[in-house]
Amino acid sequence: MFHGLSARIDVRASKIGHVDALASLLHGVHAEGALFGRAIMRPPWTIRFEDGARLTLVAMLRGEGALLPDGGEAPLRLRPGDVAIVTGPEPFSLADAPGTRTPPLHVVCEPDGCVTPDDDDFRIGVRTCGEALDGPTVLLTGSYRVSSHVGARLLDVLPRALAVASCQGDSWPIMELAVAECEREAPGQQAVLDRLLDLLLLTVLREWFTRPEAGAPSWYRALGDPVVGRALRLMHDEPARAWTVATLAAEAKVSRATFARRFSELVGEPPMSYLTGWRLSLAADLLRRSDATVEAVAQQVGYRSGFGLSVAFKRVHGTRPSDVRAAA
Repeated sequence: MFHGLSARIDVRASKIGHVDALASLLHGVHAEGALFGRAIMRPPWTIRFEDGARLTLVAMLRGEGALLPDGGEAPLRLRPGDVAIVTGPEPFSLADAPGTRTPPLHVVCEPDGCVTPDDDDFRIGVRTCGEALDGPTVLLTGSYRVSSHVGARLLDVLPRALAVASCQGDSWPIMELAVAECEREAPGQQAVLDRLLDLLLLTVLREWFTRPEAGAPSWYRALGDPVVGRALRLMHDEPARAWTVATLAAEAKVSRATFARRFSELVGEPPMSYLTGWRLSLAADLLRRSDATVEAVAQQVGYRSGFGLSVAFKRVHGTRPSDVRAAA
């Protein structure tokens, strides 16, 4: 029933333009056992996040607050309807205002963690932390690890913290559904919440990447180009095909020299270099998330043998496919 909500979009999708770009960035991002819940407080308040999650999403449902990254970065003000995303495992805090310096009401340090600094339980309901259910400030938080190399492509292009203002559009019904699901226990509940988190992330990032300050990667922007965009979509859709600069240029209906020059100018690297990086990212994802042999993975992403894939991994990443799987 909820499978269609997943933001783990297949690279063979037929859509074009920035939808394709976002699908490519989100390929492999798939919440599993995500920490997803509410926090209800009365000002002044502070919440500390020390769970080491690779990506955390914070939605301000009611009231106002501020996201306070560690390391002296500027705080981000959050108003009703705003959604923030924090990347990286470093700790951060949320507070009712940038200048609040009160001790944390509770610390998030592990899945289902909801304790005060003195290790007292701070739960007031199912997946709900706080002081009272009628508190004026309500946060919805979701966090999970993004372990695949393709997921790392997304993390690499996002800032440490970002905020999308007044997400009252596509994402708001998802938030309301997530809150309703957080408040109850039912069979398959965790899987439902995981898919809701994936979809909420997708809708927020889709809005973020339309903004000039997003700093989207060059290949993301190049997907809008009629020549380079077509080649990029073909590489994403059919990574196992025996692509050459000549065959890609033919598909783009320009000369080989024109295609190579235009691709390098817009993407920032030659076509074959980009294709290698994409294939290795897909291979790393398959190695971490499946039991397929190195030989089978190699053939799925465009290498004739496991040896060829190993050589490419060693040359580009200084490691072997077996090391990637062992680390996972």
